[in-house]
Amino acid sequence: METIKVKKLNDKATLPKYGSEFAAGADLFACLDSDSITIKQGETVFIHTGIAVQIPPTLVGLVYARSGLACKRGVAPANKVGVIDSDYRGEIMVALHNHSQESQTIENGERIAQIVFTPFVQADLIESDTLDESERGEGGFGSTGKK
Repeated sequence: METIKVKKLNDKATLPKYGSEFAAGADLFACLDSDSITIKQGETVFIHTGIAVQIPPTLVGLVYARSGLACKRGVAPANKVGVIDSDYRGEIMVALHNHSQESQTIENGERIAQIVFTPFVQADLIESDTLDESERGEGGFGSTGKK
């Protein structure tokens, strides 16, 4: 198990928490200056978490939607997946977008996203005039069929 240092930047902040024994993502919580904030239909609002993290250099923090908030209420991170690099020490902010047809209210302390810590590979990118052939080739979207 990795150790991740979490710094509260606001006394009202809640540390990330895993919802169950085998949860991959730790919940991130809204840390608002007021009791709630309303996100209008089609609007994106940056939500404070009030925390910063120190991620080991071999890991990245990936911020994903919470399924209940996204599927039941239509509110999910605007960038789909946020990337928190190991050298970032600022506050984690979540840009929530309201995809629903009605305004949605986020309450202070509400779970707004989840963060997954995972290893990554930083590739050595080199320019090349050719690429090795593959069975799929240049087949793109839908090229492998439906079934």
